Amino acid sequence: MSVTLPAADIASEVESRLRRLTRTLKMPGFRPGKVPLKVVAQHYGTQVRQEVLGDAMQKSFGEAVRQQNLKIAGMPRFDAQPLAEGSAEFQYSAVFEIYPDVVVGSIAGAAINRPVLEVGEADVDRTLEIMRKQRAVFEPAARAAQDGDQLTIDYRGTLDGQEFAGGGGKDQTVQLGGGRLLPDFERNLAGMSEGGTKAFELRFPDDYHGKEVAGKTARFEVTVKRIAAPRLPEADAEFARSLGVEDGDLVRMRAEIRSNLEREVKARLKSRVKDQVMQALLDATRIDTPRTLVQAEARRLQAAAREDLAARGLKVTDNVPLPYDLFEKQAQRRVNLGLILGEVVKMHDLHPRPEQVRAHVEEQAQSYERPEEVVKWVYASPDRLREIESLVMEENIVAWALGVAKVQEQVLNFDELMGNK
Repeated sequence: MSVTLPAADIASEVESRLRRLTRTLKMPGFRPGKVPLKVVAQHYGTQVRQEVLGDAMQKSFGEAVRQQNLKIAGMPRFDAQPLAEGSAEFQYSAVFEIYPDVVVGSIAGAAINRPVLEVGEADVDRTLEIMRKQRAVFEPAARAAQDGDQLTIDYRGTLDGQEFAGGGGKDQTVQLGGGRLLPDFERNLAGMSEGGTKAFELRFPDDYHGKEVAGKTARFEVTVKRIAAPRLPEADAEFARSLGVEDGDLVRMRAEIRSNLEREVKARLKSRVKDQVMQALLDATRIDTPRTLVQAEARRLQAAAREDLAARGLKVTDNVPLPYDLFEKQAQRRVNLGLILGEVVKMHDLHPRPEQVRAHVEEQAQSYERPEEVVKWVYASPDRLREIESLVMEENIVAWALGVAKVQEQVLNFDELMGNK
């Protein structure tokens, strides 16, 4: 956008501001408010002139945008032509992006799998077993190490005879079958005895997070200093009380586990359907994404990742970088989806209604000890309430999409849905 402004208006505003400045300015050799305009202009004319030009560009650009009914994406970049002495016009150009006109593609032909799953007694049994394992107490075991055991080890890794960063440790606690070690490393620990030492070679995966060892073969020497076997608590009244069932009633304990499972299953089933709907909308709609919005979203994701790492006590260093490129693809997806969803909501009037929001808040509150206080807590914060409204809006979009797309029910296995091994 190219804009031309009368130079006389600029000069008039500069003089007006300089005159206002003389009323309060203090300078050596002059009484307060008595500094001559010419002296003020010599000292502050350039600064005031730049301020006036900046304000003029912002104001005139805003008026031009409103007149042409443009939706600006991000901040404009101004390029001003030098205002020469005696010039009758001040000219500048503004380069900016605008929000695209979004034409949502049809998802009538999209195939959506709607997963279904009923929580049964066997699912409660498996969950109860997992909860017992999570509360296991480890006791010394005078036998060879096996899956589930907790081992205390010393280890030393080398590449071509040289130790490498992160390749060694003393008195490290590891659990076989916990999934935190490389499978080949775990396999070499299984069957070892307390006090035993073993040397073996291990090839790191090509995509291993430590780039200096990825795809390379290292030699490890491991000493097992302690083996502890898990002892699971009995599923008795004491165990029930540890789960918050005050009277220790086992029937009530199972009922609460089942209720929590049903809530979790419902949430996961909804999430799977929502992911498919969102992808269908993305696949069906082509958007000329404003680069400015993608860059802003990527920077926001980058900052959030840094904060998350800091909250976990980790510091982002040169060895663990968070480059912008890492977030760019996700940022573009989020921006595109936001533009599409906004258009879908507007086209089909899918805005969240107050009664829907209230029902959602109350449903979420049921998983807490004092639901009514949780409801008050949510409604006390506009930000928290907006989050719920956004969730309800997405549910409305999913409901609309399921009435348009080709939907097929898909029976799921409990362990598959919950990610249990």
